Amino acid sequence: MKQKLNSMIQKMTLDEKIAQFIQLAAPFYKGASSEGQITGPMADMGITKDVIQNSGSVLGASGAQETMDIQTAHMKENRLGIPLLFMADVVHGYKTIFPVPLAVGCSWDPELAEKSAEIAAKEAAVSGVHVTFAPMVDLVRDPRWGRVMESTGEDPYLNSLFSKAFVLGFQGADLTSDLNRVAACVKHFAAYGAAEGGRDYNTVDMSERALREYYLPSYKAALDAGCEMVMTAFNTVDGIPASGNKKLMRDVLRNEWGFDGVLISDWGAVKELIPHGVAADESEAALKAFQAGVDIEMMTACYVKHLKSLIDANLLDERLVDEAVMRILELKQKLGLFDNPYRGADVQLEKEVVLSREHRQTARELAAKSCVLLKNKNVLPLKASQNIALIGPFAESGDLLGPWSWLGSKNETVKLIDGFQMKIDSSKLQTAIGCEIEDGDKSQLEEALKAAQKADVIVLALGEHSGMSGEAKSRSNIRLPEIQVELIKTMKQLHKPIVTVLFNGRPLDLHGVIDQSDAVLEAWYPGTEGGAAIADLLYGDVHPSGRLSMSFPYSVGQVPVYYNSFNTGRPPENAQDEYVSKYLDIPNEPLLPFGFGLSYTNFAYSGARLSADEITQNETLQVSVKVTNTGEAAGEETVQLYVQDIACEVIRPLKELKDFRKIHLQPGETKEVTFKLSEAKLRYHHSDLTYKSDPGKFRIYIGPNSADVMALPFELLKEYEG
Repeated sequence: MKQKLNSMIQKMTLDEKIAQFIQLAAPFYKGASSEGQITGPMADMGITKDVIQNSGSVLGASGAQETMDIQTAHMKENRLGIPLLFMADVVHGYKTIFPVPLAVGCSWDPELAEKSAEIAAKEAAVSGVHVTFAPMVDLVRDPRWGRVMESTGEDPYLNSLFSKAFVLGFQGADLTSDLNRVAACVKHFAAYGAAEGGRDYNTVDMSERALREYYLPSYKAALDAGCEMVMTAFNTVDGIPASGNKKLMRDVLRNEWGFDGVLISDWGAVKELIPHGVAADESEAALKAFQAGVDIEMMTACYVKHLKSLIDANLLDERLVDEAVMRILELKQKLGLFDNPYRGADVQLEKEVVLSREHRQTARELAAKSCVLLKNKNVLPLKASQNIALIGPFAESGDLLGPWSWLGSKNETVKLIDGFQMKIDSSKLQTAIGCEIEDGDKSQLEEALKAAQKADVIVLALGEHSGMSGEAKSRSNIRLPEIQVELIKTMKQLHKPIVTVLFNGRPLDLHGVIDQSDAVLEAWYPGTEGGAAIADLLYGDVHPSGRLSMSFPYSVGQVPVYYNSFNTGRPPENAQDEYVSKYLDIPNEPLLPFGFGLSYTNFAYSGARLSADEITQNETLQVSVKVTNTGEAAGEETVQLYVQDIACEVIRPLKELKDFRKIHLQPGETKEVTFKLSEAKLRYHHSDLTYKSDPGKFRIYIGPNSADVMALPFELLKEYEG
């Protein structure tokens, strides 16, 4: 088959080859529903008709009919009949919207995450999409950054598990034959989540050792799972913007890791090499990006305007052009587009598949597993006999989908009030808005007080509107808007139980919320079935099992704050220590640690033991612990295993997640959980970037979260050198 593609490349003119490298939005194409609406920056691109008819891929077209119409028109005009690739941001669902990825991370359930990606792929594929710009696997430690909602959290091990799961869900086992799948594009390579100050598009500056140790593993996991595409990051890496970073893209991604798939820039990132300060003009930007290995330029025209002249001036080898064209054509071949340019697009089947009952049920299940119970003073679960005042800007809002929900519909979303109406008689439910997201008036508050007077329990639905999270939505103040905090204070004066349900895309500073509420449920942006899932949890039909995949700071002044941090030479031993590494006004520790989450029951850990006090390089250590459900309700516990390397060549984190198990226990039931720990899980990148372990002393930590753990020491023996 490669011979056939080589023959096609030989027939292509240089202009036709270069046109394969540009990705244009749907309005540029005949057959698009928005055809003819090329205005503003798109009009300034100066794209000619010849470029459009020879271009390689389309961004953001939606629906089987539109994609088929565009492809039909294109195939009539393209001289060699090379089909278009249709790509889109199917991040956490196509039309059936699942919880945002940060919430999915809190499920600690990669299998269900894979199922959500499979459903998203099925809906996207039948609607004509070939490639999704997902998963985003950037490790995140700073909740000021709006795009933390698009990651699965702060831990490289957990992120890698979800990275693999999403890729397998999108692509399946046979991308060519399975028309219900789409190609995945892992992003953003690399370290986009480490932007300074949590400010989007900002500088990233870290050592290569830190990059390899914490940030690169989740990208590598996606590629090991067969991910077909990679997207460059907007940020710099070691002083060079990712889209022009030859060391990162050629040396690491292609040569070291062996990635031979398609590399695409993020929107406009090639031209942004100019304001970054590494390219004087579009020609130099094109040269640096192409030499770095970027195959497709998204929504700027540096390649089509300048690659040919760069080749003519002997500044660029045309063989690199042929290699890039081959990668793009191979992806099209793998998707079967030369045999069937429409792939899985089907107008009739689209109506049956998209937003189906089965898909919505999975979305409901994942939403419930993604919510995290942060506090409960014996007020939850609610009882059907109780009178409820449902108050707050999210009480009747459909804004539960979150950023990057693309085709999700607020009108087709199960609102929180809908969920309550599924559980209790309408006579027992009073609703009021209380305030808007960021402002309010006296009449709204009076209405809320009136509703609350009649209630046994007040349920406050609070949070950030979806425009406060996502791309370009960095915030320095990560508390709830003041008007909502005031609403809590006002309700508190009624001396009635308060349950607060939070809708947000980042960990928040919860002062004024968690201390004033009797129960707090972190719902994130739960998706299409959010209201139903939350009601299932609040009424105990489903028991909370979510665990935080990102720490909640005590104050924004701590951030970045994360569980797998380093010690210092002067760690604080007690509160009276003075010349130690600590704040004068707040704790060092986050308010809520990584791995934290409550249930409607309690679990006791006992009998923790190791199979040996020491192991050799070739032996496996078994770690066992008994977990007992000491409460009166069944529940699911996530048993977490962490390791600390005590003395090593390079400092290591105080704790690192190495494994976990989810177990379901009936009241009074005990189960023994056993983990296996090999020497391979003790390896890390040394100062010379070699990846190996250090013999010596270690600690095992085991418990329900990263803070509440039992410690067990062991030693890794030196390899015998006889």
